[in-house]
Amino acid sequence: MKIKVSHPAIGEEEVESVKKVLLSGMIASGPKTKEFEEDFAEYIGVKHAIATSNGTVALHTALKALGIKKGDEVVTTPFSFIASSNAILYVGAKPVFADINPKTYNIDPDKVLEKIGKKTKALLVVHLYGQPCEMDSLLEIASDHKLYLIEDASQAHGAIYKGRKVGSFGNIATFSFYATKNMTTGEGGMILTNNSKLAEKSRLIINHGQDRKYSHIILGYNYRMTDIQAAIGIAQLKKLDQLNEKRIRNAEYYNRKLSILSDIKIPYHPKYVKHVYHQYVIWISQRNKLMKYLLNNGVQTAVHYPTPIYKQPLYKEIGYNDFHENADEASKHVLSLPVHPLLDKNQLNKVVDIIYQYYEEE
Repeated sequence: MKIKVSHPAIGEEEVESVKKVLLSGMIASGPKTKEFEEDFAEYIGVKHAIATSNGTVALHTALKALGIKKGDEVVTTPFSFIASSNAILYVGAKPVFADINPKTYNIDPDKVLEKIGKKTKALLVVHLYGQPCEMDSLLEIASDHKLYLIEDASQAHGAIYKGRKVGSFGNIATFSFYATKNMTTGEGGMILTNNSKLAEKSRLIINHGQDRKYSHIILGYNYRMTDIQAAIGIAQLKKLDQLNEKRIRNAEYYNRKLSILSDIKIPYHPKYVKHVYHQYVIWISQRNKLMKYLLNNGVQTAVHYPTPIYKQPLYKEIGYNDFHENADEASKHVLSLPVHPLLDKNQLNKVVDIIYQYYEEE
């Protein structure tokens, strides 16, 4: 049987929770969504959580709530899923890319400083692969330059930086609950903030601009989460720490076994962060050869991400001609191995054995 690179950890608790919602007759946004918001806000350690239909619209809403608009610039990472920068385009602003740290793959604060200009209004940072960004430096930069700080924590549920969970540092933060994330609602997202005005504005935006029924005071959208999604989320959140610990143990096993191979760089993280391994990403010189070899032997892998955002056809068409050395190099060499919590010891052994076999044949 093929070893999958990702697999949602759905159990009877989620099935029963959804069944109860379906039988209740309240399947749109209702009491379960409110309960999920409260639970998630408490888990991350913030005052307000606003559930959305997916992570991309959570980002869009966050930018709208902050008042980011046409003519503004937002400094962000070029090495991420495209949603992080597309959300900036949605509000008419311009993404300005700052290169990454080649060890962590997260945005490099020193490179951020080089990109701040008169039109810069915000920093949008992505905690990539489950690893927290260097928040002390980024918070200092945002404060010194009077910029909003937006955390895209879509890959980092439960990740910790110096004792605090990511999603609790910025003016506003967003999460995704897509099927492959560390916890899922199928699709779904969440906006987090300690600012009551931003929370109120976000709630207006996701609900057609309604301050009360049939009273629409701003242009809003239908970005609400359903109680079906929320029921899954409530059950998943209860398991999140346990699922993360399994990911971490799987990653540590790979680290022990793969660190002896000189051609492979295992993931790096500082001692003061808790990396929750949304992806376990190695750096390898001949990526495509190993990827093909693993697939031929029943192991799925993936590349996150094969093309920096500034090289995407959309961005080239709208005039981007960037080059960021570290992002460019990472896109050619990173490879994600299966690390999800449903892997057993035999499957982990198989992945490692096939990699060893590949190098013995080289």
